[in-house]
Amino acid sequence: MQKSECHGVVQLRNRKAGSCDQRTSSSMQIKHRTTVQQSNSSSSTSSPETARKVHPRPSDKLNPKTINPVASDKRHMVIMMKNGNDFGEQSRAPSAFAAIYSKGGIPCRLVHGSVKHRLQWECPPENLPFDPLLITLAEGLRETKHPYTFVSKEGFRELLLVQGALEKAVPLLPRLIPVLKAALVHMDDEVFARGLNALVQLSIVVGPSLNDHLKHLLTSLSKRLRDKKFKEPITSALQKLEQHGGNGSLIIIKSKIPTYCSICC
Repeated sequence: MQKSECHGVVQLRNRKAGSCDQRTSSSMQIKHRTTVQQSNSSSSTSSPETARKVHPRPSDKLNPKTINPVASDKRHMVIMMKNGNDFGEQSRAPSAFAAIYSKGGIPCRLVHGSVKHRLQWECPPENLPFDPLLITLAEGLRETKHPYTFVSKEGFRELLLVQGALEKAVPLLPRLIPVLKAALVHMDDEVFARGLNALVQLSIVVGPSLNDHLKHLLTSLSKRLRDKKFKEPITSALQKLEQHGGNGSLIIIKSKIPTYCSICC
């Protein structure tokens, strides 16, 4: 009996030891697999191909396959937003003047010269009707892109130089003054400067006929006088308005701009 009991105890111990060995062996296998997977993953991330993906070579930019279109689009959107050129601005419809010019509605074209540009008219300007050409050119003064800025400014000036401009321009003053006012109240400094020059050119041609409309323009000039860089050109423009408009223009100018000093003083 004692021998059989001892033999049973020995077998039980052997079974326990065997199960422990199996668990130990399985745990060692799991650890080994984990170690192998980690080493494989680390080796894959440290491989030259992966390194090239993380740190692209300059030549990769020339290979379209290496460009991520999604990332490129995102970068493009960020750059456009920083520059203020969003998709809405790019797809914005052209202005009325630009549309008319592109369709040939302005009978002149810009000629690029080596020193300066000039306009080439399809026919002599004196043969052209001022209505609505002069008003259209005045509307173009609010443009901010080339060649519309040059075409509108130079076209307005040259049209007022033709013989008989007085008789053609005076009837258009009620429609022309609001357009010039829009340029004078524009936030862009260059647009304002073009509007101011156009006003002086118009005053030279129509003279006292401008006095009835002058008060509608002087408010914007008075506001711009607060800007030091415009004080001198506005003062010079007011003096020319007085010179060509006579005493009637002086009274109107002083009523809107009391600090103005007459050229007669």
